[in-house]
Amino acid sequence: MNDLLSALGDDEENDEEHVRPRAPLAVRMRPRSVEELVGQQHLLKAGSPLRQLAGIDGPGPSGPSSIILWGPPGTGKTTIAHVIARAPGRRFVELSAITAGVKDVRRVMDQALEDRDLRGFTTVLFLDEIHRFNKAQQDALLPGVENRWVVLVAATTENPSFSVVSPLLSRSLLLTLRPLVEGDIAALITRALADERGFNDELVLDPAALDHLVRMAGGDARRALTALEAAAAVAWSAAESHGLLARRTAQKSEAESAGEPSDAQPGKGPAEEPPGAPQDPDTASGLEAETSDGDRDAGGLSPTGQIIITIEHTERAMDAAVQRYDKAGDQHYDIISAFIKSIRGSDVDAALHYLAKMLEAGEDPRFIGRRIMISASEDIGMADPSALQTAVAAAQAVQLIGMPEARLILGHAVVHLATAPKSNAAYNAINAAVADVRAGRGRGVPMHLRDAHYAGAQGLGHGKGYQYSHDAPHSVATQQYAPDDLLGVDYYKPTANGAERSIGERVERIRGIIRAKDRRTK
Repeated sequence: MNDLLSALGDDEENDEEHVRPRAPLAVRMRPRSVEELVGQQHLLKAGSPLRQLAGIDGPGPSGPSSIILWGPPGTGKTTIAHVIARAPGRRFVELSAITAGVKDVRRVMDQALEDRDLRGFTTVLFLDEIHRFNKAQQDALLPGVENRWVVLVAATTENPSFSVVSPLLSRSLLLTLRPLVEGDIAALITRALADERGFNDELVLDPAALDHLVRMAGGDARRALTALEAAAAVAWSAAESHGLLARRTAQKSEAESAGEPSDAQPGKGPAEEPPGAPQDPDTASGLEAETSDGDRDAGGLSPTGQIIITIEHTERAMDAAVQRYDKAGDQHYDIISAFIKSIRGSDVDAALHYLAKMLEAGEDPRFIGRRIMISASEDIGMADPSALQTAVAAAQAVQLIGMPEARLILGHAVVHLATAPKSNAAYNAINAAVADVRAGRGRGVPMHLRDAHYAGAQGLGHGKGYQYSHDAPHSVATQQYAPDDLLGVDYYKPTANGAERSIGERVERIRGIIRAKDRRTK
């Protein structure tokens, strides 16, 4: 394992002059073909622009299109650009909008035109962070894109509708990348452990550690692989300091000198056990934990001699405590329930605690935003009408901003909702109305309220006797609005909390005016 974890040094090459740092794991594991891409399957269907640009599907009568890749960090924008560049007859040029200027763009365009006309090459220009280019810099791309001197592959984390000039948008295809799902992240981590570009089966992840890495990645492939590399370094160092590496080497040497296959050979199956041999419960899952106190920190060796990366290693590598939280299990439902009930109960401190717990465990902040909007109507309602405005604004801001800054927006909204006066009168009102409709109550619309705009409607009596509200004092007319069998039914029963106290007084006065005719009829 001479260069597996060269950042840790090597037993045979400890001299500083011999230690050559390797590329980051995320770079080494970058997919080399469309088949190796994980996620974004909605963009990889047969005949799609990405498959055409990658040379898998022919473009037919049309040529390759320039594309703008829009998505969160770690979703594969740079990777897709490199896959496209591997197509035959391509020259790949990479620029970053952070450091490049108009002169750099024009130089690439001039060279691309020359390569196309004289050498028959197509230049793929990958421009990262295009939203950082100003209008003049983006305008410099237009001639090359319009005349197809280059195939532009631009990447951005910002909404292109606001960050890319319209002429460039109209000459390119906008492709939206989605955050990777947990299964995609787990597949990437597993591949990195086994692939020779990664750890070549020298290490194995404890299931709890894999779950932790997946959750903390938050749909970001680069973050997941960076965390895996850091956790592997922690596990390797711990194994080395506890003598597990020396023990493994000695076991392999003894087995080889005895002419027997080593049962500690990475990537190979364990030595055969005699039939009926007792099975250690610690090895039943395929991972052998070293049980002595001195070896616990090391994680131990698997039956095939692989170093085990435990949840303690991932926690230490990411400098974040493990949150016991399952987004599909009891913890998910228990914590969101406690969160909503804390807001309802006006305990702002408890509500903030549960919010922090969900965010640190990797819960989708958009899900939290949706639940906050529901709480604003269900538990606060008209006691503080501005609570719903805050909740909606927070949910929209979360989608625009993303984590980690989204925690500030959510915290703001939670403080507002938890400290606001509470009322469920609007919630109860709509539920009571729905119950009556489902029970068959509310038969027919009063004749004077029916649509009278079409020919013959007045002959049917539609609209006859209707009083235009704005012609009445205070714009409230005395007339029947409810169906006959629902006259006098009060669905909305305001509380005396917050703004609803004055609303309740107004509702009573309005009902008195509207229903005056009903009382006279009775």
